[in-house]
Amino acid sequence: MADTENLVAEIEALGAKMQEAEASIAKRFIGQKKVVDLVLSTLVCGGHGLLIGLPGLGKTRLIETLGTVMGLSEARVQFTPDLMPADILGSEVLETAEDGSRAFKFIKGPVFCQLLMADEINRASPRTQSALLQAMQEKVVTIGGQPHALPKPFHVLATQNPIEQEGTYPLPEAQLDRFLVQIDVEYPTRDFEREILVATTGTTDDKAHAVFTMEELMAAQTLVRRMPVGEGVVELILDLVRSCRPGQPEAPEIVNRSVGWGPGPRAAQALMLTVRARALLQGRLAPSAEDVLAMARPVLSHRMALTFAARARGESLGDVIDTVAEQVTRVEAAA
Repeated sequence: MADTENLVAEIEALGAKMQEAEASIAKRFIGQKKVVDLVLSTLVCGGHGLLIGLPGLGKTRLIETLGTVMGLSEARVQFTPDLMPADILGSEVLETAEDGSRAFKFIKGPVFCQLLMADEINRASPRTQSALLQAMQEKVVTIGGQPHALPKPFHVLATQNPIEQEGTYPLPEAQLDRFLVQIDVEYPTRDFEREILVATTGTTDDKAHAVFTMEELMAAQTLVRRMPVGEGVVELILDLVRSCRPGQPEAPEIVNRSVGWGPGPRAAQALMLTVRARALLQGRLAPSAEDVLAMARPVLSHRMALTFAARARGESLGDVIDTVAEQVTRVEAAA
């Protein structure tokens, strides 16, 4: 009983801390609450995020603010077609000592930080994009046959411009799957845009304050995994993910007709984590079916693809996911 009470107290304290972090971020990144919640959830779950949005919507400002609020060391890499893997990971250089002896010395690249901003990640070549694969998944990079551990915690927040596709290299499915969520950054509402105008064109700029330390964030990532998840929510996650795979017995007609390939088991793992983080942000002790529905698009949209015929018909992957989620929820409710 005491262990349960302690867990409840820890979850409530973390929820309050996440709400404080949200308020601190809002001082510099006005509006876009859904975006802020998704990015916070990504870090608390220990994952990586892919932010997709037009230029000038504050993606860089948001990530810089996150480094301050979450107590993380940060680095920024502008991805360009001529960027090489060594520009991200680091390289070995031949160093001559005072006694004349020579030895190779490893010079760390910008990936050796706790929060890496990969700006316009789809502008780099596949060779450079793949340099992040091992870092994102294993938190280790190998240079000259020697493994080098990255700092803990380690997170990648990558940005992508959806309109300028000339000279870009689409991210391969293997790398997309390593992002916990896809976060769509949209235009602000008129009221929030008014606030942005007033707040950012004066002589002073509000400052965010640190809410987490590195140790507190790592403890939070462990606590999220200890949060209870009801059997009904687990079954809903499984039903949703499996229903999005064409050719499977659970797949509805719209999936078999419109989806080329569906999400793998990592999508279900991502849902299990992110629904807990969403419940925390809303002050609840355990996730519900509502959290699964809310996280369906961010978790699944970059892990699926429409067929050519579906794209020609003008169908939207987000609409397909919403339709499947609603159908699965109705079946669960009727059972």
